[in-house]
Amino acid sequence: MHEIVTLQLGQRANYLATHFWNLQESYFTYNEGEESNVDHDVHFRPGIGADSSETYTPRTVIYDLKGGFGTLRRYNALYELTEDSNAGQGLWDGPEIVQRQTPIQPSDYQKSLDLGTQAPRLTSESVRYWSDYNRVFYHPRSIVQLNEYELNSQTMPFEDWNVGEELFHTLDKEHDLIDRDVRPLLEECDQLRALQLFSGSDDAWGGFAARYIERLKDEYGKKSIWVWAIEDGTRMQRHRQFKNDTNKARSLYSISPQASLYAPIIDLPHKLPSYLNVDRQSEWQKTALIASAIETVTLPSRLRPYQHFEASLAGEHGTHTIFELQTSINKINDGHNHKSSNEEGSTKAETEFDIDFAYDGEHHQGAHIFNQVQVTRGNEPERQGEPADERDLGHARKLRLYNSEPMLQSFPHDMFPTPKAGTGIHVFSALTASTRTAQRIKALSATAARMVSVDEREDMINGLGEIREFYETGWSSGSDDEDD
Repeated sequence: MHEIVTLQLGQRANYLATHFWNLQESYFTYNEGEESNVDHDVHFRPGIGADSSETYTPRTVIYDLKGGFGTLRRYNALYELTEDSNAGQGLWDGPEIVQRQTPIQPSDYQKSLDLGTQAPRLTSESVRYWSDYNRVFYHPRSIVQLNEYELNSQTMPFEDWNVGEELFHTLDKEHDLIDRDVRPLLEECDQLRALQLFSGSDDAWGGFAARYIERLKDEYGKKSIWVWAIEDGTRMQRHRQFKNDTNKARSLYSISPQASLYAPIIDLPHKLPSYLNVDRQSEWQKTALIASAIETVTLPSRLRPYQHFEASLAGEHGTHTIFELQTSINKINDGHNHKSSNEEGSTKAETEFDIDFAYDGEHHQGAHIFNQVQVTRGNEPERQGEPADERDLGHARKLRLYNSEPMLQSFPHDMFPTPKAGTGIHVFSALTASTRTAQRIKALSATAARMVSVDEREDMINGLGEIREFYETGWSSGSDDEDD
């Protein structure tokens, strides 16, 4: 078994991760003799519920601010609260005044799931929190609310990178977050494969994630760490944009050298194909599009026959860890089989995608590609001479998924183009390491040089410069080239 443990840091990360877990839940099979090609044990853990029944819950830890969980309870139908919920009066013997916030009412979608009735169709208006479209049960240990800050607070906004860094240090000093929240999940694993993080990178969650990953690296240095770093793609005032860019620079400088995969993701790029129907005011819809790309490109990491996703990321040299996430919908590429670009028999690197989550409207023209991992899902044409059982193993279930059949009602029903009868939607996603990263780092360095303090500036600019060298054409480590 090759388990992956996930951490979810913040509101935007939880919107995205909720789609991810709903997608994983959709692969479960319930008919006798039917087995999914997805190995569920990679992302899900077995357990025992309150009534001694067997349970199956995600291997994840979910962090969010006060008010960010919506109607999600720490204890659910699988794990009911057993201890006395009424705390003792303690030493105070005077009158008590109890103040309670108005409880958030469950959405109609969640009510239908609880009752086992037909769920209504979700809309942008009906999704108020990420928990409104959540379809899985979580273990109580997975739910961690940070009461020091409140969601969308105007008096204490959780925006500055340093604020997140300080919060992590405070909580870790008091509780040891690795021991309390992560180690119980890791100790259940037979063979831990990777730690996966969904996190904001242009706000305080970037600072929180940086220090968290630093601790994880100290404890589990040889394990892969995959970071999906979410950035706000909405247009904003100039001073706020400078602040966000500085936060991105700090995250890139602090996290990418420690990660096996660091993928900056704009939520959402302004340039989108006209065939998509996405409500840019809805985090539910925006993150659904991102999730479809992440779900596709990471599929090999949880299919039973495949165990070499990390080798594909490493490529020939293993020096590039910052990747661009890109995807195209219904783009058939001459019937070729897309693989990791470092595999034998692979096709050439792709440079034209309909959606580029790493850059907003910029093209690959003139960029050098060091490595590219390509994964195709959907109604791919048959390839001459290839046995049928070697084609996309998730084909049939993905057709159902992107046809918006009842298997996955939590996805926006009209986001993707309506497929022709008898066909599904074809999804082609890639992770690309290229020289565009050097250009990105150069731009972020220029902003950071003006915004950060003098004490921090030299170390950050020098550090970003060293990272940038790895993504410049013609750079060489000097180890073997001159000896050949």
